[in-house]
Amino acid sequence: MIQMTMQVPDDLARRIEPIGSWLPTIIELSLVGFKTVAVAAATEVIQFLAQNPTPQEVIDYHISEQAQARLQRLLVLNESGILSEDEQLELDELERLEHIVIMLKAQVANRP
Repeated sequence: MIQMTMQVPDDLARRIEPIGSWLPTIIELSLVGFKTVAVAAATEVIQFLAQNPTPQEVIDYHISEQAQARLQRLLVLNESGILSEDEQLELDELERLEHIVIMLKAQVANRP
């Protein structure tokens, strides 16, 4: 893992400090470049991490029922072979988001 150092204004540093341990995931989510309504689910995750959750809260975290329902709908459409191009892009983005959250939970669960 690479350690990075950067200079930020004092007011930003004060805002970042409490969520420092979640900053790599927040940056990763920000860099995905969501182009669909999946951005709403990513925003949910970022807002959750910005609250500086405990490791147990991260392990217990689930996206909203609305986002879960949307993912399930897209999966059903995909299995039926009737997913539009835009829906496929959204499904890909939601799956990427899910992967990031799973990896974060695994990382937290493996901490001493």
